[in-house]
Amino acid sequence: MDNNNEPQGQQLQIELGEKEAEGIYSNLAIITHSPAEFIIDYTRVTPGVPRARVLSRIIMTPQHMKLLLGAMQENITRYESQYGEIRVEGQNNHPFGFRTGPATPTSGNTNGGGEKVH
Repeated sequence: MDNNNEPQGQQLQIELGEKEAEGIYSNLAIITHSPAEFIIDYTRVTPGVPRARVLSRIIMTPQHMKLLLGAMQENITRYESQYGEIRVEGQNNHPFGFRTGPATPTSGNTNGGGEKVH
């Protein structure tokens, strides 16, 4: 007997607009958090340009962030089993890019939460 409370056979239909289907390229994400939420600001850093603008901001609960982390790990595992290990080299020597470490915000981050640059 199935004790699952979700209706059987129900599917969620997700609509993808033309603009969203194009996607946004990001090579820098700033992740901040408070007790109530995680905020991920995606931007793109261009060599020789001293400023970068946030292109997209995602706000989610800590529970959804942890679920996202698990889904990302699962997808990386699947990717690597199909295409081989993803190698990350030389990121720690660059001032920008996807990496861990303290960030220095330039605008009003007053939530008192942690902040990482990735």
